[in-house]
Amino acid sequence: MAPLTRCRAEDGHVPGELMADYYSQRASAGLIVAEATMVMQGNSSFWREPGIYSQAQVVGWKKVTDAVHAAGGKIFLQLWHGGRACHPLLNGGVQPVAPSALAIVGDEVHTPEGKKPYVVPRALADYEIAGIVEGFRKAAENALAAGFDGVEIHGANGYLLDEFLRDGSNQRSGPYGGSVENRARLMLDVIAAASSVWGGDRVALRISPLNSYNSMIDSDPIGLTTWLAGRLNDFNLAYLHVMRGDFFQQQQGDILTPIRSKYRGVVVANMGYKADEAAEAVGAGLVDAVAFGTGFLANPDLPARIRTGATLNAPHPATFYSQGPTGYTDYPTL
Repeated sequence: MAPLTRCRAEDGHVPGELMADYYSQRASAGLIVAEATMVMQGNSSFWREPGIYSQAQVVGWKKVTDAVHAAGGKIFLQLWHGGRACHPLLNGGVQPVAPSALAIVGDEVHTPEGKKPYVVPRALADYEIAGIVEGFRKAAENALAAGFDGVEIHGANGYLLDEFLRDGSNQRSGPYGGSVENRARLMLDVIAAASSVWGGDRVALRISPLNSYNSMIDSDPIGLTTWLAGRLNDFNLAYLHVMRGDFFQQQQGDILTPIRSKYRGVVVANMGYKADEAAEAVGAGLVDAVAFGTGFLANPDLPARIRTGATLNAPHPATFYSQGPTGYTDYPTL
């Protein structure tokens, strides 16, 4: 089950019983990857998303992991920093941070005052970046205390680590800008920090080299992905989670083939798969597994439905980011 932001956390970005119900309903997934979760206070992008930086959040997530484990499931937590996708109205007036002072354009963010345009972020100083890495390390430690089975580093979809990685959003100089090696430095340092807590085999990475969501682009996504796939062999990761396409069809290309040719670890693919295509891809050795997103959102018993050929519930997009159980825990099972 791919990570799916659902905005159902309680006050203080604390997971509650409703979230525990939601995830335990989906425990038949081979592995649940829980939604993007703030590693540091003051970096909210979705208003009601969960965090993993406070003791109350650790206690709340423990309810979730206990419920999933009681139902026979496994669950990783996705560790995340929103970067320039954060907004002052969600963070006590604080300006968001990014590799460069470039705003997301052509989209708006939901705030307590309604939809608002994204603001120009503040470019992080080099000396501040060690604090970001430490925030991820501490979040990995908190995830361990909360009973997760591992963590997935969110390096996709135009959030902070992805912003550093791709040259459309990273136009800085110095040790974190310019070359591919420099742009990837923060992501690799975060992986190393999380691995120091968990061991590499319980740490994963998610990337989306082609996805233009959040105004993202790269001048050479295939070259970037090929280089990164080789470099990740230095880590004994649980898996590399790859979003294979672009939500908006602006950037095209085959990124799975170069990843498969360079990366020696487990590859999990995601984005737009139907069950038949997923089975074919795994059977042909193109990938090792496929993660499903909206399929699991609307079908808590998705594996059983695939096995039996049952009809799938249709998702209700109007409730993807609302509050309460409607469109969250009320989808029927077989």
